[in-house]
Amino acid sequence: MAGGAIDSRPGNIFLVVAPSGAGKSTLVNALLARDSAIELSVSFTTRPPRPGEQDGREYHFVSVEDFKERRARGEFLESAEVHGNFYATSRVWIDERVRAGRDVLLEIDWQGARQVKQHFPDAVGVFILPPSIDALETRLKKRGQDSPQVIARRLLAAGSEMAHAHELDYVIINEDFDVALAQLTAIVTAARLRYPTQAARNHDLFVQLGVLV
Repeated sequence: MAGGAIDSRPGNIFLVVAPSGAGKSTLVNALLARDSAIELSVSFTTRPPRPGEQDGREYHFVSVEDFKERRARGEFLESAEVHGNFYATSRVWIDERVRAGRDVLLEIDWQGARQVKQHFPDAVGVFILPPSIDALETRLKKRGQDSPQVIARRLLAAGSEMAHAHELDYVIINEDFDVALAQLTAIVTAARLRYPTQAARNHDLFVQLGVLV
């Protein structure tokens, strides 16, 4: 790998995937609270905001028409339809942040993760699994955000979503929150110690030591 190629993208991309109710957002929020060097990619979506959500914080909430226009202009790195709503990630923002040496985290579904991996093969994928289907159902009900019909649909979709766990690099079983958070933190630390990232962030030192490939 040439030095110029390493320098071009010193930042890491983390992809966190999970079925609804597996605790993905809670884990991600805890990670971001303890690690200010990671920026959360704010996706675009056509679903309505949930109670307490703000436009530009959890998501960029847009109409279906606006979403399709942006997608046609090539603004998105990936896009997918999930539970009847559209989701997408800004291609321009991700590229700018990674080239600037920032780590970026995407909360994303398996379809989106597959698309991101096509553009950024070195992106680190993490799949969050529940300890059981019963635990998943309990968490969805306790969340109190979805109707029984929506919960039933999410449980039905969970099986097909989890079947793609093997496409990601790491799997965390979220039974004990503290353990799961420690495991997610360890993955981030390990990714930052990979040769390409270290070489990009410590270019002068690598040149001085004669270890830059």
